[in-house]
Amino acid sequence: MYGDVDLNIIDGSAIWAQSMAQALAAAGCEVTLLLKAPVRTDRLTEPLTRVPGVRLVRPHEDKALPDLAPRGLTPEQAVTLMTRYHERKAFDLVVVRGRRLAGLAAQEEALAGRLWTYLTDFPHSVGELSATATAELTEIALASRFLLCQTEELRAFLEASVPAACGRSVLFPPVVVVPEDVRADGEAHARARMAYTGKFAPRWNTLEMTELPAELARRGVDAELVMIGDKIHAEPADWAKRMRRALEDTPDVHWRGGMSRADALRQAAECGFGLSWRDPSMDASLELSTKVLELGALGLPVVLNRTPMHETMLGADYPLFAGADVASVAEVVARAHSDRAVYADAAARCRDAAADHTLERAAERLRGYLTEALPPAPAGADPDRPLKVVVAGHDMKFFTRLAEYLDSLPGLDVRMDQWEGLSTHDQYRSRELAGWADVVICEWCGPNALFYAKWKRPDQRLIVRLHRFELYAEWPRKLDIDKVDAVVCVSPHYADLTRELTGWPADKVIVMPNWVDDEQLDRPKLSGVEYSMGMVGIAPSRKRLDRGLDVLSELRRMDPRYTLAVKTKQPWEYWWVWNRPEERAYFERVYRRIQRDDLLASGVVFDPFGPDVATWLRRVGFMLSTSDDESFHLAPAECAASGGVPALLPWPGADTIYDPHWIHDDAVAMAESIHATVSEGRFAAEAERARGEITKAYGLSRVRSLWSDLVVRGKVPDQAEQSTARAGA
Repeated sequence: MYGDVDLNIIDGSAIWAQSMAQALAAAGCEVTLLLKAPVRTDRLTEPLTRVPGVRLVRPHEDKALPDLAPRGLTPEQAVTLMTRYHERKAFDLVVVRGRRLAGLAAQEEALAGRLWTYLTDFPHSVGELSATATAELTEIALASRFLLCQTEELRAFLEASVPAACGRSVLFPPVVVVPEDVRADGEAHARARMAYTGKFAPRWNTLEMTELPAELARRGVDAELVMIGDKIHAEPADWAKRMRRALEDTPDVHWRGGMSRADALRQAAECGFGLSWRDPSMDASLELSTKVLELGALGLPVVLNRTPMHETMLGADYPLFAGADVASVAEVVARAHSDRAVYADAAARCRDAAADHTLERAAERLRGYLTEALPPAPAGADPDRPLKVVVAGHDMKFFTRLAEYLDSLPGLDVRMDQWEGLSTHDQYRSRELAGWADVVICEWCGPNALFYAKWKRPDQRLIVRLHRFELYAEWPRKLDIDKVDAVVCVSPHYADLTRELTGWPADKVIVMPNWVDDEQLDRPKLSGVEYSMGMVGIAPSRKRLDRGLDVLSELRRMDPRYTLAVKTKQPWEYWWVWNRPEERAYFERVYRRIQRDDLLASGVVFDPFGPDVATWLRRVGFMLSTSDDESFHLAPAECAASGGVPALLPWPGADTIYDPHWIHDDAVAMAESIHATVSEGRFAAEAERARGEITKAYGLSRVRSLWSDLVVRGKVPDQAEQSTARAGA
């Protein structure tokens, strides 16, 4: 673990390093913490020496590299040392913080895939995110197993701006470690005592804070301010001089200097209010101040800026939101100081907000991520004699996550045979892989399946995954089914169709459902989401956007708040769709309807196609499936896993995948059901029911387990069990 932070200086970054090491150790890791700078004060490092499982590496004291500057390692030197230590004894994960550092680490092949990158210092708005920064973040994302994001807001921005971050971004909020014997008494004292801990910097409003005792005195409130910290920003020079003078000479301002984290918390606990009030220019920050959580964990009410993130955390009516000037801070402090009910309410909200940021909760999160990144060996696998697996196909978008999972399993050696097209591939490499493999998985029943069936050995197993696309093509008829051990379909309906159209033995055609990444999709919904419907992918015309518009039109007659968000490529972006006259005529007719119908014109939003589905679903309450036919249709299941409600029309086989409860006879019936769910206050209950059903049937862990059993042991899922595992069965 390495953060580009100096542990001699107590600020949020240094506290992160200490807390992260503690959390990793609590999660069961053996932690090697590489220090950036020579230890001049052990206020942060000494507590770590007492944490079992944490080892500190001091490159300056050990003279690990020549020409080490006293200010600390450069990012280049840090990456050199991390790579060197990794070569001596391989690390399972390498946790890094610092954009420049992460960018350099991402270029090291030995570290790629092991990086857990904690992202903070990058632009937090689209206007500031240059093409160069986007390319750098993309490289970091591709080399990282996880991108650790402080807040849901930061994760959403990152995934929307950097597509490579989707599926890799996970939440890791700040960690608050408060000594058990340190708590505020929960009372507003006779004298209003305010506490600030951290660095002194212009945008942190620390100079303005020193005016608070005098401003409160003008309101008849006896007050003092305790300021703890020793890092004063040097720039601008005039500001630094004024800051130091204010700390040393302002009446009723007590500067306690730097001290250990535990001592700082003890002194803050003796006060009545915490301060985390900043310049309005920081309101758009997507990071969450550790100070707010630490002070809240002590039981102190905290004065801070009103931002969407803070409103989500504390409530829009939190009483200690302050404006941009000192007078507004003094006003909210004076009110809470004089009104015990207001004070108690603010303190309770801060304490509750901090409860999800304890060391125990952080360790629990990390244990989940560790299991995801380093899964145990499946039954039947031998890490000493890995099973050789080839995954072959021209388009891996539906199988990439499963291939990555299989490759992460101890006892499996997975290699990809990526074909350039349906029939275009490196025949020599494919032939070599066919001779090497114990198990071959053909994604799509196309020329790849014919090739591997031709070269299959008797001791080899061949699994073919068949989609709707190939079912009516020529390849299944040419496939030697005797060479195939299992043909995988994603739904019972398409399995039956496959048996009917091909005449293959019934027991060779099995159902392995699509998976839903329920962990990634489990994110808080936005306010008013029950009035928002969604559709994903509207081309070709058999997706029936027109029926979705029928549903929206009916709903907006009942309540104009209903809207439809459509996440899709446009039909003209698919040459094979737009070149067909009947397809073009259909979409011209549908789009003209949206333009000319007053009920629709202001109710439809088109969002760009992209992998940031989990973020997009935060604002979708109902997912519509209005197609003529589908093989599975993942979007309603993903919406359900995200906390929404699926709504389907009865396309063939829909009832073999989804509970009939979610299937409606026509667009009018669907609209009436949606409106009844919302108007009767049943949305939350319906969403909870849907999430439970979908997670049980199609959750990622369950489907992964089915696949690992099939690949490792050749175990075919019990089809009766599969049918009863279907949602709602």
